[in-house]
Amino acid sequence: MTEPLPLADLTDVPTVTRLLRSGGQPAPLATTKAERFAACARALADAGRADDEAVAFFVPGRIEVLGKHTDYAGGRSLLAAAERGVCLVAVPCGEPTIHARALDMDGERTFDVSPDLEPTVGHWSNYPMTVARRVARNFPGPLRGAAVAYSSDLPVAAGMSSSSAVMVAHFLALSAINGLADREEYRREVDGREGLAGYLGTVENGQSFGSLAGDQGVGTFGGSEDHVAMLCSEPGRVAQYAYCPIRLERRIDVPADYTFAVASSGVVAEKTGEAMAKYNRASALARQAVAVWNESTGRDDPHLAAALAADAPEAAARRIHGVLADEGLARRFEHFRVEDQEVLGPAGDALARGDVAEFGRLVDRSQQAAEGLLGNQVPETIHLARAAREFGAAAASAFGAGFGGSVWALVRRDGAEAFLDRWSAQYAVAFPEPASRAACFLTDAGCAAFRLGFSGG
Repeated sequence: MTEPLPLADLTDVPTVTRLLRSGGQPAPLATTKAERFAACARALADAGRADDEAVAFFVPGRIEVLGKHTDYAGGRSLLAAAERGVCLVAVPCGEPTIHARALDMDGERTFDVSPDLEPTVGHWSNYPMTVARRVARNFPGPLRGAAVAYSSDLPVAAGMSSSSAVMVAHFLALSAINGLADREEYRREVDGREGLAGYLGTVENGQSFGSLAGDQGVGTFGGSEDHVAMLCSEPGRVAQYAYCPIRLERRIDVPADYTFAVASSGVVAEKTGEAMAKYNRASALARQAVAVWNESTGRDDPHLAAALAADAPEAAARRIHGVLADEGLARRFEHFRVEDQEVLGPAGDALARGDVAEFGRLVDRSQQAAEGLLGNQVPETIHLARAAREFGAAAASAFGAGFGGSVWALVRRDGAEAFLDRWSAQYAVAFPEPASRAACFLTDAGCAAFRLGFSGG
C-alpha cells in the first residue's frame, strides 16, 4: 500500500520529482509537475496545515485518437493518456468539509461532503462539489473531508477532459482519505480500475452504477471513455476499449519514431451553456434512434451498438436506416456506424502493423464523418486538422465533445518541434482571435493516474 506523505516533503521539488519519476513521469516533465505539486503543498502549508500528512495524485488528460461520440452508444474508442494533467494535494480533516483551492484560477470554495449539496453550475467548483455529493450519497456514514489544492497544465475546456481529470483527482483523494475501497458498497460494485472508470463516468453523467444511485451529475450525458483513458492507459501505447460494459479489446504500440502534437483551438467547449446543449443533443439523438428502432422492431436494444449487432452488420445497417425516417436520426446513426464499424477497427489494425499511411487515410475518414454527419466541428478545428495533414502529419483529427476543443496530429519525432512551430504560426494567421487563447504542445502517450508516495507495509 502507499503511505501518506508529510506535507513538508511535497514542498520539496527534488523529492517530488523522484516520486513522479517512480510513478512513470518522464524526466523532462517530472520537474515541472513537481513544481506544481510543491505549489499546492505550500498553499496548504500557508493555510496552517504544514505539520500534517497528505495524499497526492496525478491524473492525466486524455487524447481521443478515434471514437467520436461512440462510448455512450455502446461503441469503441482508441485512447491515450496525455503527459499533461492535474496535480492535486489533499490533507485530511476530521469534519466532513472540503476546503478546495484551484491555484490556476486563484479560486477557493468551502463545501460539505453532503448528499444535499447543491453544486454551482458554471463554476470550476461544480466538479469537486458533484464528487463530494455523490460520495456522500453512495457511501453513507461518517466521512472525513480535506483541505485540497490542485493545479493543472491542461488547456481548460479544450477537449482534453480537464474537468473530468479534476473530478477523478478529487474522488481519488476522498477515496484514499476515507478508505472507500474497503467499504462493502465499493467492493460489491467497483471492480478494479475499469470498474472505477465506469463508476466515475456515472458520477459525471448522473446515472446510477449498480446499487450506487445516481443524481444530476454535472449536466452532460456522456460516457466513460475519458475516465478509462485516465485510469487505464499505459505509456507509449493506445488502448482500444469497448463500452456498456467497459472492456479492453487490445493495446497498440505507438510507432517509436512518432509522437503526438496537440493544438487546442482556443474555441472554448465548456460543459455548460450552449456547448453542453449541443453535446447533449448528440447523445439524445443516439438514444432517440435506438428508441425508434426498438419501437419498430419490438426489440429492447440498450444502445446503437446492440442494434447493429442484431444482424450481420450490413443487413442491420439497412434495417436501421429503413426505420429512421427522421434525417437527423439517420445521420446520427450513420456517423456511429462509420466511426465504430468502418474506421476504428481497421485503423487500429493499420497502426498495429506500423502502416501509418493507411492509418492516416482512415483517420481522415473519421474527421470527414465528424464534419459531415456528426456535425460537431467548427471552422477552427476543421482548419487545424487539414493544415496538420498539409504540413506532413501522418494523421490528424479533432477530438473531444466537439463545438470547439483540440486537434491531435501524429508526427515524426525528429521533426516534431518544427512541425509544431509551423502549425501554430499558420493557425495564428488564419484565426488570430481564438489563436490568442490556444495552446500547442507535444506529448507521448502517457501513464495512467497514480498516487505519489513510497510503498509501505
